[in-house]
Formats: sequence, structure tokens, C-alpha cells
Amino acid sequence: MKGHTLMRRAVLLPLFILFSLSHAEQSQPISDVPKMEELTNTSHQWSNLQKVFQEIQLKFSPPIVRAAVLCFIAASISSAGGIGGGGLFVPILAIVGGLDLKTASTFSAFMVAGGSTANILCTMFINCIHGGKSVIDFDIALLSEPCLLLGVSIGVVCNIVFPEWLITILFVVFLSWTTSKTCRKGVVSWKLESEVIRRNGLGELENGVRRDESNGENEVIKSLKEPLMGEVENFKISIPWTKFGALLVIWLSFFLLYILRGDRDGQSIIPMEPCGEGYWILSSLQFPLAITFTAWILHRRETSNQQEILGQTGEKPPNLIFPIMALLAGILGGVFGIGGGMLISPLLLHIGIPPEVTAATCSVMVFFSSTMSSFQYLLIGMEHKEVALIFAIICFFASILGVVVVQRAIEKYGRASLIVFSVSTVMALSTVLITSFGAIDVWRDYARGEYMGFKLPC
Repeated sequence: MKGHTLMRRAVLLPLFILFSLSHAEQSQPISDVPKMEELTNTSHQWSNLQKVFQEIQLKFSPPIVRAAVLCFIAASISSAGGIGGGGLFVPILAIVGGLDLKTASTFSAFMVAGGSTANILCTMFINCIHGGKSVIDFDIALLSEPCLLLGVSIGVVCNIVFPEWLITILFVVFLSWTTSKTCRKGVVSWKLESEVIRRNGLGELENGVRRDESNGENEVIKSLKEPLMGEVENFKISIPWTKFGALLVIWLSFFLLYILRGDRDGQSIIPMEPCGEGYWILSSLQFPLAITFTAWILHRRETSNQQEILGQTGEKPPNLIFPIMALLAGILGGVFGIGGGMLISPLLLHIGIPPEVTAATCSVMVFFSSTMSSFQYLLIGMEHKEVALIFAIICFFASILGVVVVQRAIEKYGRASLIVFSVSTVMALSTVLITSFGAIDVWRDYARGEYMGFKLPC
């Protein structure tokens, strides 16, 4: 660290001397006493030179390059399960890249947004060469998105109030439980796939033959060898624009409310006391907003006789289960500082939603939640926007690679359970990394004698 400081001073000092001399020659003799304004300008320009050097160092330093490579791998693995990967990005950027936790969190939001954008493009457009069939269940997304955004806001407040040790314990308990359930789900799916492959023969699966048996085993892998977007027959894009527009309206409604509310420090487009009554009144409006959207969507589903949401076994999950799961995932995601995709994906798998549908639908929900976070960071004036954009582009292409590779594997081997194993892998790695990172922070706070109890939200 000391050597780096000396090197930086050695590089910037000649630039400062040259600039000072040239400025002195143009304005007045060197022997004259400089004015206070000139000293202020010189100090400001010296500060700008330091910022430029720090920006260049952040872009091209070896730790950042190593972190970018690891994030590329993490994004490609996460994209297969339709989850954001924030649980991997933040520890990698903090431990390998050497970034502070705040900067790592802002970068992670942009990276998740880039990866989820690639997932949606692959699912809705690129794979449409296989036909117009889409595996995105917009009904699940519509039922989940309002409560997911509400849960994130509640979780952020809980993150401020709860002590670090409690957050770490909650994270270990919940992620360990969901990782175990997801792994068992993957093993069961793998065994069922192996059994059907053994009964039908691999040749029949390659020809698209399906046995219509009454037991639930064939239903579990009903589309094993079928491409994620259907057979290669017609090239058309089938997008339910009405439902996609409804998701956009929900996003814009919450975004407008966030802009009006501002942050706890009073940074808002309208005059407001920091963390005062106006701030909490606008924050509480998220409850009726989420309830109104959810009730409206449920009413439309009942009156328009839309297709029911079915699980792998053909059973119909209750419609209210999706907003409840989304609220829980949003709260926990806000508390733990990660996206809701890694939390809601195993819940959808647990109630029987097929892996392909779970991955594609989660990518849509992650896209809206991550872009919401990214825009909020931009509004409050985040630093290193260019570097965050570079990382987002890296995750964009990594996600495309991950989606393509997993889809090819499913088509070749008839193993939709690969998506489940991808989700469980990301969750297991995130549990280890974030738990270790949180434990180090808790021990550091304890060693410094800092307050370890509950805090006020303001």
C-alpha cells in the first residue's frame, strides 16, 4: 500500500509542477505572491488529477481484472437458473476486487440488471427461432412483482434496524434450508429423468416421443428433449404485450413513489424533512399500492377465465401463494442485501413450477427489481458509473453464454434438472461467501467495541 502511494505521488507530482509553472508564466511573474483564488483553482485541479488517476487505477488494476473474470463465471452460472447472482458478485468485488461494501453493492445492482436483460432477450427473442412458445409465465410475474417490490422496501428498513450478527444468523439459517431443499429437488428430478430415459429409451426421447401415463413421473420431465422455446417450425415472437405493459406500469408506479420520497437524508425532488413525517407517509403508500395492484390482477384473472397456473404434477397452486412468497423473498432480499431471484426461485421450484418456467420467470422479476435499484443509485449520484457499466456488459455476455450452454445441454441430454443444480450451486456458494464476509464484519465490530444492538431506522 505504501509503495502504491509513493508511485502515485511520483506520477502526479510532475504533472502538478508543469501545470503550476505554465499557469504562472501566463498570468504573472513567478516572484509574485499568488492570489487566494489561484491557490484554490490549483488545489481543485490537483484534486481532479487525483480522481482521474484513481478512476484509471480502478478500471485496470489487477484485482479488478481478477474480479471481472470471476464475475463472468458467476454470471454464466447464475443465468442458467434465472437468478441475479448478487450473492456472488458482492463478495467477489469486496474480497477479490478490494472495493468497499457500498461500492460493491452498487456495482452488483448494475451487473444483475445486465445479466437479467440478457436472460430476457434470449428467452423472448433469440430462442424464438424454435417457434413462438415462451416459457415465461407472466401471470406468476404479475402476481409476484408488486409484493416483491414492497418486500424489498420493508427489508431495507429491517437491514438498518437489525444488528449485523442477527442478519448473518438469519442469512445462514434461511439460505442453508433453501439450499438443502433445492438440492434435494434436483436429485429427485434427476432420478425421475433417469427413470423415464431408462423406460422410454434415449432414441424415443430424441424423436420427441412422450408417453401419456397417469403417474406423475412423465409429467415431471414432459419437455425434456423439447427446446425451451418449442420446435423449430415458425419464426414468430409471441410476447403478451398487455401483461408486459402491466409489469411496466407497476414498475413505474413504485419508481415514481421512490422519486417523490427520496432518501432518509431528505434528497428528494420535493422539499421534505430528512426522515420526517412526509418521508414515512410516502413510504407507507407502498402498502396500498401493492395491495391494489395484486387485487386488480387477481380480479382480472377470475373474470377473464385465463389459463390456470399448473405445477409439474398438474396441480393448481393457490393464487395467493405467489404474492406471499414474493413478499417473503423481497423482505429477506432487502435484509440480506441481495436480489430476490435467489430466494424466490427455490420457492417456485418447491411448489412444483417446472425448472424452465422458474428460470425464465425469475429473470423477468429480477430484471424489474434490479433496474429499480440501479436507477435509484443513479439518482443519488453514485460514483464510478463507467466501471459499473463495464461490469454490467461483462455480465450481459456471460449470461448469454450460460443460457445457451444450459439450453444445449437440456436439448442433448434431456436433463431439465440442470437448472435446479445451477440454482443450488449459486445458493451454496453465496451462503459460504456472504456468511464468511458477514462473520468477519461482526468480529471486527466486536473488536472495536461498537454498538451491537438494534438501531433506529433514522
